[in-house]
Amino acid sequence: MSQDKTPSLPTHEERWKIQPFKRQDNPNGLLEESSFATLFPKYREKYLRQVWPQVTRALKPHGIRCELNLIEGSMSVFTTKRTFDPYIIIRARDVIKLLSRSVPLYQAVKLLRDDVECDIIQTRRFVRNKERFVKRRQRLIGPNGNTLKAIEILTGTYLMVQGNTVSIIGNWKGIKEARKIVIDTFKNVHPVYNIKELMMVRELEKDPMLKSENWERFLPQFRKRRKKRKKNRNEKEEKKKKKYTPFPPEPTPRKEDLMIQSGEWFLAENQQKKIQLQKKKEKSAKNSYMRKLEKQKVFEPPVENFDKESKKKSKKSNKKSKKLSSKDTKKIIGNIKKLEKQNVQKKKSTKKSQNMKDYVAKNKNKKKKKKHMK
Repeated sequence: MSQDKTPSLPTHEERWKIQPFKRQDNPNGLLEESSFATLFPKYREKYLRQVWPQVTRALKPHGIRCELNLIEGSMSVFTTKRTFDPYIIIRARDVIKLLSRSVPLYQAVKLLRDDVECDIIQTRRFVRNKERFVKRRQRLIGPNGNTLKAIEILTGTYLMVQGNTVSIIGNWKGIKEARKIVIDTFKNVHPVYNIKELMMVRELEKDPMLKSENWERFLPQFRKRRKKRKKNRNEKEEKKKKKYTPFPPEPTPRKEDLMIQSGEWFLAENQQKKIQLQKKKEKSAKNSYMRKLEKQKVFEPPVENFDKESKKKSKKSNKKSKKLSSKDTKKIIGNIKKLEKQNVQKKKSTKKSQNMKDYVAKNKNKKKKKKHMK
């Protein structure tokens, strides 16, 4: 008995597998030439000049020509008669875009494969304030680029943070996950929460029993905590003071209405001009006077608060006098009397010594005179 060999049906992954586009699929090539060009910053010029021969070698088998214009600061890509894949020109365009956004060549060339895609996110639109934007960008990179590496490992993609953009290279699934993390970080959601959730998902994917079940009960749920803003007392008082009135507020008067009220409307044109000039002169004179006062303030001496300092000293002395007792006062009086006696004795001794010196000096002078006489 011979058994009939029935062909096995393709699996789910085999059905959706992307087949490579070959020359046999389009032997006649393309009808017209198409091209794309992108500008690059000046600091990128040195690297591109070194790497450009490798770029031409990578694009040559796909039948694409590339040019580097250093005068204009642009890179351009063209199709040729040898190109057979109509979509390869768009992939080449993405390659030169990534090269201009500081992505290294070995990562950018991966885009020429069919299973690799790229995405460039404009992050500046999520945050207006520059300081806040820089902080959140640093939060995405992390200390020594650790958070960025963690995202790359979990999503299986390559991320490049440069200026106001984040470029991602990888498969569609990984790009979708990485894009969500990037956008959330710039919307003030820390990347750690998303990384924790992804780690849990990766563990759940390994278990074949949980493929058909809902994973929400396993995933962590983070709640937003909003701090209530304290209202000022003035705001509260204003709200209390305001009463409900059914009538709308009065409309702001026009320039014509104000002129009619003041009576300028009925004057002649010459008179109106004279009044306007006079107002301008008054205003300018007032402004000039205020400026002079501000300049004079520099030469004015600073105000010294002697009264406050004297009051502080008097308070301290009063405190000390209150603390002194009757015994202490007697001691102080005795010490003062002793000092007075010592001063009197010193004065007497100094006077005696001076008298003795004068007496000795006079005697010497008399002796000298007698010698001269002889």
